[in-house]
Amino acid sequence: MDSKIRIIVADDHAVVREGIRIWLERDSRVKVVATAVDTESLADRIDSVPCEVVISDIGMRGINGENNAIAFLRRFLRQAQRPRVIIVTMIAQPQMLTGLLELGVDGLVDKRDCMEALNQAVIEVIDGGRFVSKRAGALLGNELVNVTGRAGVLSAREWEVFQLYASGLSLISIAQRLERSVKTIATQRRSAMRKLGLRSETELIDYLRQIGLA
Repeated sequence: MDSKIRIIVADDHAVVREGIRIWLERDSRVKVVATAVDTESLADRIDSVPCEVVISDIGMRGINGENNAIAFLRRFLRQAQRPRVIIVTMIAQPQMLTGLLELGVDGLVDKRDCMEALNQAVIEVIDGGRFVSKRAGALLGNELVNVTGRAGVLSAREWEVFQLYASGLSLISIAQRLERSVKTIATQRRSAMRKLGLRSETELIDYLRQIGLA
């Protein structure tokens, strides 16, 4: 009987995806059983290929036209029986990283950390623990101990406004498209920024770029 830890790797960049696969399979304890190029193919692989761990970026195209995998993760992580989930990311926003932990991800690995962090993450989460790589932990600081931020758990409407805003639409255009008042759209945008700890337009644009919305 094959007792290896079965892993699915998802990333929209082939070099990253293959690099992770090749690196992980150097470890005799693990086996990469499938790879995915976007959120839709990741969902398909999870449904059809049994695995214990999913390693995924979040900046991939979503299933229902979203610009990232967060909506899918929010639903997937609520399941009682699911593989352990490790997120690999370049995100440098502490509030967003905090939000991913709040969503229920089991591991966070900053892509700028050494590859050994992936091996450590797999072993840690498969034993029921939570893993945060060195750089991600430094960004989180005290938030790693006391997870109180609200990033990553924005409402569906707040994400909708964020995505449209990132596409270049003005608040007026967003209001017209969604058939809401400009005041409502502005309030939702402000609320989302507050949850994410973003204080200016510059910080908002930087954040959108980090998660693949801009």
